[in-house]
Amino acid sequence: MRYVLFIVLAFIKKRRKQTLVSILGVAISVTAFIVMSSIMFGFQKYFVQQVIDIEAHLTIKPKEETSEERLIRRVDEKSLVKVYGNKPKEKDRILGWREIMKMVEKYPEVLGTAPHLESKGILKYGAKEKPVSLIGILPQLESKTTVIERFTEFKRLKAFEVDKNTLIIGRVIARDLGINELNKKVVLTLPNGETKIFKVVDFLNSGITNIDSTRVYIPLQTLQALLDRTDEVNAILIKIKDVNKAEALARKLQREIKYEVESWQKAYLNFLKIFKIQSMITYMIVFAIITVSAFGIFNIIMMTVMEKRKEIAILMAMGYNPRDIISIFLSSGLIINIIGGILGFIMAYGILEFLANLELNIEGLLRSKGFILDRSWKYYFTGFFLSFIFSLLASFYPAYRASRLNPVEIFRSL
Repeated sequence: MRYVLFIVLAFIKKRRKQTLVSILGVAISVTAFIVMSSIMFGFQKYFVQQVIDIEAHLTIKPKEETSEERLIRRVDEKSLVKVYGNKPKEKDRILGWREIMKMVEKYPEVLGTAPHLESKGILKYGAKEKPVSLIGILPQLESKTTVIERFTEFKRLKAFEVDKNTLIIGRVIARDLGINELNKKVVLTLPNGETKIFKVVDFLNSGITNIDSTRVYIPLQTLQALLDRTDEVNAILIKIKDVNKAEALARKLQREIKYEVESWQKAYLNFLKIFKIQSMITYMIVFAIITVSAFGIFNIIMMTVMEKRKEIAILMAMGYNPRDIISIFLSSGLIINIIGGILGFIMAYGILEFLANLELNIEGLLRSKGFILDRSWKYYFTGFFLSFIFSLLASFYPAYRASRLNPVEIFRSL
């Protein structure tokens, strides 16, 4: 093995500049894989975790009506359509919601349930107005079903139990209305024309812009009274032990409940699809970078084989068999890959360290003060492994060509 290493280093020294370019190519490809994976999966994992924490794992809600198919029925192929009647549209409420909650809580997978009454409204502070989504909650049940209190800045969810004329509003709503401190009075207008003054007792800061810019929490009884919907709810939230089993439990509950049962995966299906597309695009880019670096290794080894035909013939004349020749040139590719991989580790770690300490006000789908990174070591190992495989493949053909050279023909051509 030592003689193989000696010959490999001798070949590499002869082509220092090309070797350095190949090493940099491997380093850049490994760095790109690690950095892009950390940024992409950091963002995706953070979003999913926030959604799982603040939203229900499962939601029971009234089914949406598709009145057109129910209203019109064709008598036969030649006739015109005829209206037989229209089933009254189901009201936006869940009948017997307490019994449904008790039934659901009997499942061993379920940790808690909570009722919601959801509506729309307009919040006004001074001359500024903003449309909002109102959610009426029971704080004692809500805290067992979601981790809403973790996202409230002043942990004052229990204020709902003391004062029914209070609100918790999203941080973006507060910013847009110009509310910078607690206990400010706002005017809430409901779809039925009811108007009432409320006191802001906390801010919701989930980091998800869509939630923080629309959501307002209000005591359930207060919202029921304002909407004249006594003891009505239109959603039941369910928290379960294993979030990955939400879809399976939703199908099981759907067979027993006449209302729609929706898992968090189904509710955020569009986002999860976008994440898959995003992952595919990212890996295609990284795949292209790794492929280019592999071509760099292929090129330098192939050039070495073409230029060192005489030396290869001498090695064969000295007794080196084809397996030894393959080992020499495969080792060249692997040494370039190992050095490039280590350099890629160092570069990626430095870039991630820089990004982690970079303070930026990022506001899009998520709001954060900087990059959200997933700095798992598995990206380092995966990047190195992929680079290793590509380097091996890139080295194999030139090594095979070298092992098939005929030393007699080479000596005759000299």
